[in-house]
Amino acid sequence: MNKQRATDIAASPVMANVTYQGVSVYIQHVDEDNETARIYPIGHPEEEEEVPLNGLIEH
Repeated sequence: MNKQRATDIAASPVMANVTYQGVSVYIQHVDEDNETARIYPIGHPEEEEEVPLNGLIEH
C-alpha cells in the first residue's frame, strides 16, 4: 500500500477493509519517513505492532 493511501485510511472515520498477512487490521498511525504503519488486528488492540506499508493490502 502506498503511504498516502495508508495515511488517508488512518485519518478516516470510515473503516476500510485492510489486511496484513491475511488478517483484517486497523491502521492507527503511519510513519511516512520509515514507510511503516502501527496496526492491530480488528478486535485485538493489545496485539499492536509496527509493520511495513508494503505488507498492507486494501480490499
